[in-house]
Amino acid sequence: MSDTLKNATPENEHEMRLDDESRVKVLSPGMLVLKRFMRNRLAITGLVILVVMFLFSFVGGLLSPYGQAQVFYKYEKMMKNYASVMANTEFRYTAAEGSAFSSGARAQFILALNNNKGGFTADGAVYSYMKISDDAYRIVQSEEIGTALGLRGSYAYTGDGLTEEITAAFEAAQAEEQNEFELDGVAYVVTKAGKSLSISRAADVALATMNIYDAFAQETEGLVGSMAFRLAVENAMAQDETSFTLGEETYRLEEGTDRTTVYGWQDGEEVELAIVSGMLASAIAPDVRMTVAFKDAILDALNENQKTFTFPDPDGTEVDYQITTMAATHTVKRETITQLLDRNASPSPSHWLGTDPNGMDMITRLMYGGRISLMVGFVVVLIELFIGVVLGGVAGYFGKWIDTLLMRFIDLFNCIPYYPVMIIAGAVMDSLDVLPMVRIFLLMLILGLLGWTDIARTVRGQILSLREQDFMVATEATGVRVSRRIFRHLVPNVMPLLIVRATMNLGSIIITEATLSFLGLGLKYPMASWGTIINAATDIYVMMNFWFIWIPAGTLILLTVLGFNFVGDGLRDAFDPKMKR
Repeated sequence: MSDTLKNATPENEHEMRLDDESRVKVLSPGMLVLKRFMRNRLAITGLVILVVMFLFSFVGGLLSPYGQAQVFYKYEKMMKNYASVMANTEFRYTAAEGSAFSSGARAQFILALNNNKGGFTADGAVYSYMKISDDAYRIVQSEEIGTALGLRGSYAYTGDGLTEEITAAFEAAQAEEQNEFELDGVAYVVTKAGKSLSISRAADVALATMNIYDAFAQETEGLVGSMAFRLAVENAMAQDETSFTLGEETYRLEEGTDRTTVYGWQDGEEVELAIVSGMLASAIAPDVRMTVAFKDAILDALNENQKTFTFPDPDGTEVDYQITTMAATHTVKRETITQLLDRNASPSPSHWLGTDPNGMDMITRLMYGGRISLMVGFVVVLIELFIGVVLGGVAGYFGKWIDTLLMRFIDLFNCIPYYPVMIIAGAVMDSLDVLPMVRIFLLMLILGLLGWTDIARTVRGQILSLREQDFMVATEATGVRVSRRIFRHLVPNVMPLLIVRATMNLGSIIITEATLSFLGLGLKYPMASWGTIINAATDIYVMMNFWFIWIPAGTLILLTVLGFNFVGDGLRDAFDPKMKR
């Protein structure tokens, strides 16, 4: 008998000991689902991917030393426009001291010159002009001092202002068929007045010249800019003289190919006062004062057909300049250290994935963009679940006309074109200049309102089959209110399926948001999402040359969607009571 007991004891102990399969059978439904889920390798892989994505997006942004909208710059040497030189084609006016020559008078002068009229009227005054050269005219205001009437080779004069010297100079000018003459530094103008000739004393008003005067030194700008000085220079150049006298000073002219240099005396030494040329040179930057010596160097380079030349800075540093010519304009460029956006910079220790076309750190933009993409996915799913569960639960429980009405409403809602509505909504938000953060929430709301119909149909179908079962009859018999029957007893039985559907929808919503942002209908600068980042791939140059701009964002979208799909498949298998593990 003892042998029998000894042999029976192990068998009894084996029958009473629970094996793995028995232990699983006595676990709670939640633990059973978890056990099945943990056995699914793809589901665990998807879960790991999602955890990594969440840590990258929400924790990585906190650890990044940069902000999502922080712009980075670089400094490069580049040739920038420094000055321009062109031939002057308009008259430049210099008014005499104490005189004014208005813009209206200038227009009348041009009109009279084009029509070969010797005088013109402007601002209530009568003006005449005297030709110095083809490029310079002396504009005077006339004061009649007498008249002359020609009588058989002689003249009869009237007027108290006429002297023998003036009449002699007048007759000499008429013999040479000139309408102006000068006597003792005073100009006189002859104009026709009926059959007689009017002799007028001319008072200088302005000088009109095509030449540009540039003073070598600031202290001589007043002299070089005066009408007396310029008039003397113009007269000397017209008469091919090499010097002229103004006041008590004598000045020397040195004529070059395209300019004339005026020399004067300072402290007993001859110095350059100004250059006179038909070329207009001006600095591009408003804060740059271009010296006459620099303009002289440019003209020398142009005369010798040189494309480059060297000129020292004020500190003595030699700087190289380039000359480019387009039409009649010569542009002078110099190498300048310039601050530029660090666009499309290659990966480096400071920027692990480089910078984007706006000069922002790519990996930081991906972190903050992941927050938006993941947040949009979860919020939209919650909106869809809320609307779908409420309407689907009501339709499935009550049935009859309520079910018919709600289902026809869903059919009508499904007829709304998805992308045209999103395009219209995007255009409206653009026209209203909606703030980027507000735009995010509006985008999530629109996506949620347009995507709840499938969940509502799913909930309705499940509740239609569950409401006839015994536990629902028991709730009705015990007087449980309708809202509690639906949301406390029916909906929880549908939740496993809803969880699976929601998990599967998360990936598709992220793709939808990325697509909308890619099309320009989603977020706006400077906010980032994975869709807006990958939008850079629309530029074929960026796509072919800067892989780090769009491949990382596309990879993150791919991994996240795969992660949600793997988790969704794992949950579907775990909630299936017929699964055998």
